[in-house]
Amino acid sequence: DVQLVESGGGSVQAGGSLRLSCVVSGSTYSSNCMGWFRQAPGKKREGVAAIDSDGGDRYADSVKGRFTISRENTDDTLYLQMNGLLEEDSAIYYCAADLRGTPGSVFARSKYGYWGQGTQVTVS
Repeated sequence: DVQLVESGGGSVQAGGSLRLSCVVSGSTYSSNCMGWFRQAPGKKREGVAAIDSDGGDRYADSVKGRFTISRENTDDTLYLQMNGLLEEDSAIYYCAADLRGTPGSVFARSKYGYWGQGTQVTVS
């Protein structure tokens, strides 16, 4: 079975940094596009950043200049470096993998067939 496991969440003061990691295991296919989403209480899950297999990245306007997404294709690991964290960044962060090349926006949940369990980020 394909599994995505996130780590690196936690509590941090505003202005601080965190680095999230996500390891994909159990897949015989390299991920095409991988992404980070987040969901705050009472809000919809939203796309934060995405990166394709060639390293091309995209960001939500709310995190541009503060977050950096990266990946290691050799071991199918995804990262999200978060700097200058704000209280409004508090949410559960999920990584997602598109293993089949599903068409669609990189910020559309439907593009991704596999999801991690989420890791909590709290900024105060």
